[in-house]
Amino acid sequence: SSFESRLMKLENSIIPVHKQTENLQRLQENVEKTLSCLDHVISYYHVASDTEKIIREGPTGRLEEYLGSMAKIQKAVEYFQDNSPDSPELNKVKLLFERGKEALESEFRSLMTRHSKVVSPVLILDLISGDDDLEAQEDVTLEHLPESVLQDVIRISRWLVEYGRNQDFMNVYYQIRSSQLDRSIKGLKEHFHKSSSSSGVPYSPAIPNKRKDTPTKKPVKRPGTIRKAQNLLKQYSQHGLDGKKGGSNLIPLEGRDDMLDVETDAYIHCVSAFVKLAQSEYQLLADIIPEHHQKKTFDSLIQDALDGLMLEGENIVSAARKAIVRHDFSTVLTVFPILRHLKQTKPEFDQVLQGTAASTKNKLPGLITSMETIGAKALEDFADNIKNDPDKEYNMPKDGTVHELTSNAILFLQQLLDFQETAGAMLASQGKVLGNLQLNLLSKSKVYEDPALSAIFLHNNYNYILKSLEKSELIQLVAVTQKTAERSYREHIEQQIQTYQRSWLKVTDYIAEKNLPVFQPGVKLRDKERQIIKERFKGFNDGLEELCKIQKAWAIPDTEQRDRIRQAQKTIVKETYGAFLQKFGSVPFTKNPEKYIKYGVEQVGDMIDRLFDTSA
Repeated sequence: SSFESRLMKLENSIIPVHKQTENLQRLQENVEKTLSCLDHVISYYHVASDTEKIIREGPTGRLEEYLGSMAKIQKAVEYFQDNSPDSPELNKVKLLFERGKEALESEFRSLMTRHSKVVSPVLILDLISGDDDLEAQEDVTLEHLPESVLQDVIRISRWLVEYGRNQDFMNVYYQIRSSQLDRSIKGLKEHFHKSSSSSGVPYSPAIPNKRKDTPTKKPVKRPGTIRKAQNLLKQYSQHGLDGKKGGSNLIPLEGRDDMLDVETDAYIHCVSAFVKLAQSEYQLLADIIPEHHQKKTFDSLIQDALDGLMLEGENIVSAARKAIVRHDFSTVLTVFPILRHLKQTKPEFDQVLQGTAASTKNKLPGLITSMETIGAKALEDFADNIKNDPDKEYNMPKDGTVHELTSNAILFLQQLLDFQETAGAMLASQGKVLGNLQLNLLSKSKVYEDPALSAIFLHNNYNYILKSLEKSELIQLVAVTQKTAERSYREHIEQQIQTYQRSWLKVTDYIAEKNLPVFQPGVKLRDKERQIIKERFKGFNDGLEELCKIQKAWAIPDTEQRDRIRQAQKTIVKETYGAFLQKFGSVPFTKNPEKYIKYGVEQVGDMIDRLFDTSA
């Protein structure tokens, strides 16, 4: 009991001590926690002084350290806002945060400005031709920003979105990139002009250590006949305007046609360049700009370059409109390769412009419509112009060859054929062009006083039209509206050959069997009979010489037709003359037979063989 009593006393005295110890330990922990909290709080009071130097010096070259300091400042701002909103410290860290944010915006602008470079024309051309060259496609990549710079730009962009509550940097981004895109496309255009004035090849020397095949790459394909067509059409346009037929007007126009060609090439390449560069810009933008702002920023970014292209396209349409008024149809031809290219490129265009404003998406379709309208107007006016081409002597070939009007009309239609997918609706009216041409040729043929030359002229022109239609696919198109067109032209050609052959009747009629008097064989000829034979020989000789002299200067450019017409004429004349010579060659109708029997049958044939040949 004594032990229990002492134990109880011990417990009674120890338990309070134990409790006191616990309290002391709790107090110690609380003091430590309070000190820790104080240290933490005090650290916010030191943030301004600790980070001011870094913020003042800016983020260039030490972005991660700078963003770390900005994170500390951000936390200090949050602390003072929650715990001591009236504290002067809050204003200090807020001010520092704003300065830091401005420095990051400035760094963003600086990085974008310093490292955004114009894409070189050679690289753009490689990029465009990469579509046709699968091997090259792997090599051609655009690095708009160096990788390290790109990573810094992405980090700053994300920080500004998350903490900066600022969208101004997106405007900065699109303004800088928009300028580079616009300048890249304009640089390509200038490159075409410089190259055409020096070498005529739209490529600079390859950049050192770059792909070796760059300079020899082919530009976007387009028909090579445009320039030829323009030059030939110029002749028609010019002599139609000036009332002169000759080459002198063409001299100053050569250079202008080349310029037209360069402008067309340059524009076509610039359209392709826009698509490729815009695709590349969107890929870059997707890394830097927040997703819900990407479409709007991209729309703003491409506006200047797109508006420049559309304006240039409208200028081409406007130039074509003025050219139609002047009857200068060669200039209008430049619309067709461009129109074809715009239509071919439209699916890619639409894809690139997905998500942009309706006004942006509608720009290309609007230009295509303008070009289709002007193309249709050109063809309609061309048809009317053909109908009204003047029937003046100065305007007619002296040798009855193919008229410029015919060759130019066919050439114009053939040019359209190159672009039938774009000019399909317009080609439907080619029947009008050919119909007007035929009417005009008939009218023109009446300018010739000699019906035989008139027939040769119509033969040459109809034959040229038919052969040209057959060589190209135009005959199928003509057949759609005029099923018998081919047969009709062949009939016209035969009619003109028959009309021409009638010119020889005045020669062969002298010696034709039906026009000769009947002589009794073995009976002596009377003076009157001898005189008739002399007149017949003389009439034939004079007529033959005169026709050969005149018709030698006429032209039949188609060698096959020329040989055919000569052969037919030779057969008729030789047979008639041969029979006459056989009958009267040995008859004693004169003391000077060589005066009247000037030519043998073969000689007559040789003379006819030299028709339509000034060199013979």
